[in-house]
Amino acid sequence: MAKTTGITQANMTAGRRFLSDRLDWNLLRTYLVIAQESSISRAAARLHVTQSAVSQALKRLEEQLQCTLILRQGTRFTLTETGDEIFRIASDIYGNVSRLSAALENRSQDMLGKVRILCATGLEAAHYDAYLARFHQQYPRVELEVEVMRSADIISGLLQKTASLGLGLCRLPQARLERRCLITQRYAFYCGRSHPLFGRRDLTLESLQGQNFVSFVSDQIGDNLSPLTIFRDQQGYTGKIIAASSSLEEVRRLVRAGFGIGSLPEHVAARDVAQGELWRLPPAAGIADLDIYLLWNREQKLSVAESVFLEGLQHCLPGPEHGEGA
Repeated sequence: MAKTTGITQANMTAGRRFLSDRLDWNLLRTYLVIAQESSISRAAARLHVTQSAVSQALKRLEEQLQCTLILRQGTRFTLTETGDEIFRIASDIYGNVSRLSAALENRSQDMLGKVRILCATGLEAAHYDAYLARFHQQYPRVELEVEVMRSADIISGLLQKTASLGLGLCRLPQARLERRCLITQRYAFYCGRSHPLFGRRDLTLESLQGQNFVSFVSDQIGDNLSPLTIFRDQQGYTGKIIAASSSLEEVRRLVRAGFGIGSLPEHVAARDVAQGELWRLPPAAGIADLDIYLLWNREQKLSVAESVFLEGLQHCLPGPEHGEGA
């Protein structure tokens, strides 16, 4: 019996030595991201790999550890008791590995490269601004090139792989693009000082009937701003589109000039409202909430600088509930 016990203990010691010598950290890192994101698809997007690669990594880790880490229930899953323990251990390991960054801090100053960003007009996001400041402080030699354009052109540019990433509207998922919600913008109706409805506090939705509108070029059924079109149609508004532009600033200018009622993001119109140049119209709750997404082409090979920028930006976004489904 003693001999058998000794053999068993020897086997266990050998097994532990095998794990410590052979276990691939990349598998633990992938599992850590899966558990954090609670989604295979979101983990794949964050790691810039395919869903199949993430699933295979999970399978190999379970085989090496000889245990089940995740219980699948359709598109949802939960961690097993062992899986939860492995997640805590992997988190500790990642924390220790992350400390290496302090030792290599001077090395980060040497990273070179360019990150080209396609950005929609009127974007305001405090967490994005804060991230830009941190990134530049850590990687001062990485160049950023930011080009402002329509959201439709951003999507087209990313599909053609002409930029590192994009920040814009993307109402419908695109086959080759990953997307994560950066910020949600609430749109509302406004009119300018010379408009007959300016300054009136007795207005209702019916008061807007027959009024002319200033519109975005993309404010059409099926386009990125179609929720604005749908709202007008649902209310039965018969006024004409008297002016239109693809530029947020030009739409704002035309509304201020009194051409008609226009839909603008609340944060864009706030200063003009405070200065008495624009008047907020019904409904009080706004007419649509539209998401601005961080977008990138999953098939595009990124440079080191682009990968570091993209991964870091994802870490400062809202929770995964704002991203794609599992």
